[in-house]
Amino acid sequence: MRAIVTGAAGFIGSTLVDRLLADGHQVVGVDNFRTGITANLEHALAHRGDRRFTLVRADIQAPELVDIVAGAQPHVIFHLAAQVDRDASVSDPQFDARSNVLGTINLCEASRQAGVRRIVYAASGASRYGDQDAALVDESRHVDPLSPHAVAKLAGEMYLRAYAGMYGLAPICLALADVYGPRQSPHGAAGAIAVVGSAMVTGRPFAVYRDHATAHDFVYVDDVVEAFVCAAEAPMERTGVYNIGTGRRTTMTDVHNLMAADLDESPLPAPVTDDGEAPGVIALDAAKAARELGWSPRVDITEGIRRTMQWLCDTLESESPALVGA
Repeated sequence: MRAIVTGAAGFIGSTLVDRLLADGHQVVGVDNFRTGITANLEHALAHRGDRRFTLVRADIQAPELVDIVAGAQPHVIFHLAAQVDRDASVSDPQFDARSNVLGTINLCEASRQAGVRRIVYAASGASRYGDQDAALVDESRHVDPLSPHAVAKLAGEMYLRAYAGMYGLAPICLALADVYGPRQSPHGAAGAIAVVGSAMVTGRPFAVYRDHATAHDFVYVDDVVEAFVCAAEAPMERTGVYNIGTGRRTTMTDVHNLMAADLDESPLPAPVTDDGEAPGVIALDAAKAARELGWSPRVDITEGIRRTMQWLCDTLESESPALVGA
């Protein structure tokens, strides 16, 4: 299989690149390196000699994307390039829209012109659905994006759907829960586990959103990469939105305590809430992905935290540049 990965030097993108190469595929990675970093592609770059990996420094908004896609002749495009910082989208919504809307339109056009049908898109998860009256939501729930970032990512979905109807593209949009794991940047607002974990390893003070009772649906990066692979291998008639999450919410107190256990530190006391339920975002029901894509999460939060903390300890102790980017 020949594949293009946009956002190839990022957290999820680089992990996907490694998986595709390990499976024997040919990969063209595209990244503008605004937040992605070369260190994430250390393993992939070793394949340049056998010509299975090509790295292209380019922005998805650039006109040359059309030539990149045409030249690669991919069977599938994994579209992970995005502006992911919610706070940045609020302070500069036009900047966010240029990347997440105009960049996706440019990719749709490049795919149409090159005759590439399958695009696997990294859609937003909890922010896609916004405020709901249920803790567990499936894809039939109404969408309610409540930030410029969520609106822009949803607009990307809509453009993919439009191009599917007009030109026969076969997009699969993966609505991702809160992804965590090795290579996630502790800088910015996109990764609570990376932020807290790196602070604990280095002994820095930290704050977690509103309080430690906040709960999230955390899904490990290797499981997310598996979802992208399953989507790429699905029959062309499979299109639409698929939730990718664990269906379970984990409080930040529980996350901190798991990290503390890995570091042999004292855990935090359990938080007290008025109604007995930890406040926070929804969890994603991924039954549709299990049924139609054959995907389900395999790495539980305990094992995922253990792997993440091991990576953070190894990376910070070696003073690697791998924590600089997003």
